Amino acid sequence: MREVFHQSLEDVRNRLVEIAELVTIAIDKATRAFESRDVALAEEVIEEDAVIDEKATALDELAIEILARQQPVARDLRVVVSALRMSASLERMGDIAEHIAQLTRMRFPERAIPKGLKSTFTKMGELDTEVARRLTELLRTEDLALVEEIRNFDDKLDDLHVSVFEKVLSDSWRGDPSATVDATLASRYHERFADHAVSVAKKVLYLSTGDWLVHTDTIELPSTEQPD
Repeated sequence: MREVFHQSLEDVRNRLVEIAELVTIAIDKATRAFESRDVALAEEVIEEDAVIDEKATALDELAIEILARQQPVARDLRVVVSALRMSASLERMGDIAEHIAQLTRMRFPERAIPKGLKSTFTKMGELDTEVARRLTELLRTEDLALVEEIRNFDDKLDDLHVSVFEKVLSDSWRGDPSATVDATLASRYHERFADHAVSVAKKVLYLSTGDWLVHTDTIELPSTEQPD
């Protein structure tokens, strides 16, 4: 019975990794579509978001079943409850990728990225994609060094988010109202995507160390040296 329980917990982790992989694909496609006006690619992201939603729901149902049947305690209980919360964050990240794709579709055949902000949004897209890749690897390996990398990417995205608002609020901004709305919405989507990734990373950190701090300079990482 205990072996079945541990297999269920492993299934939970594998499903989190699978959802994170799909989210990585979604944000990569969405940001490329946003940059290049590729409405066909944007449509793929919008259609495939349903798969992410379905897998997140299935994971939630599995976690609830484990809670009801196995009645886990201590760390096992934290794993299952954290999985429910991480699933919600990953599902939301998929939704954000879909929102970016919807902006592309809404403005087609025009470019959704306002003039003067192309390089900023290109960088934001690259950073979000890297965040998703690092998060997937973190869920797969529990390599806590990745937590700090994710946090650093988030800091860079926060700075870019601020720069977008400074741009659209400056006297030199010549964008029309729709361009202003697009810029602020897209920037917010990119920034929130990384915020959710940080939230998931913090939960992985907590499960591994019991510490909610994000910075790895406070974490005693496992030694890679071989004993004498």
